[in-house]
Amino acid sequence: MTTALSIRDIGLHYGAAQALRGISIEAKPGRITAVLGRNGVGKSSTLRAVTGINNISSGEIVFNDEVLKKAPPYKRARLGIGYVPQGREIFPLLTVKENLETGYAPLKAADRNVPDYIYELFPILKSMLGRRGGDLSGGQQQQLAIGRALVTRPKVLVLDEPTEGIQPSIIKDIGRALQFLRDQKGMTILLVEQYLDFCREIADDIYIMDRGEIMHSGPAADLDLPEVRRHLMV
Repeated sequence: MTTALSIRDIGLHYGAAQALRGISIEAKPGRITAVLGRNGVGKSSTLRAVTGINNISSGEIVFNDEVLKKAPPYKRARLGIGYVPQGREIFPLLTVKENLETGYAPLKAADRNVPDYIYELFPILKSMLGRRGGDLSGGQQQQLAIGRALVTRPKVLVLDEPTEGIQPSIIKDIGRALQFLRDQKGMTILLVEQYLDFCREIADDIYIMDRGEIMHSGPAADLDLPEVRRHLMV
């Protein structure tokens, strides 16, 4: 099986501080890969490296056999990397429709539309197209952020803590949506998460981080192992 996204021995620095040390992660096609760990261990930094927001200081990131080097975020979006940032970062003064249309940026003119399946996954978005993004609840904003990323037609969907601050009913909706994208669309999904039950339910593969390093990798069932769980204890 070829790997859709390969993070190979990367390092990342913020000035003199080293945030990532030799991180290697394989996000395989048509699978959900979850990266877990306590706050401040480098999970979000890993995703920012993948999306090009922060440049790595060593190692390489390979997407469908192409080394990304220092490709900026917009080029990675054009290649097929969709990003749902932590905190959602929707545009509060734009309508839901306008927020979704910001996903047109990396697309050719012929592809500039919102695929119907997005409204099937998140019907609330269709009923609120004229509402301002800032008027939506946190859970609705998260659905909007995922929908916006899906408009870009990603081959790999990267999500940073999609369940953070979200009510349980919408967490279930997001979980079902990610499973649909994997099972029906064959999408490769890489997510950072702290909610163990969510990862146990939907993830295929897990990586556990601590202090900027990978401490464990394996199937999602490993979350039940005591030696794995101890890396996640606060």
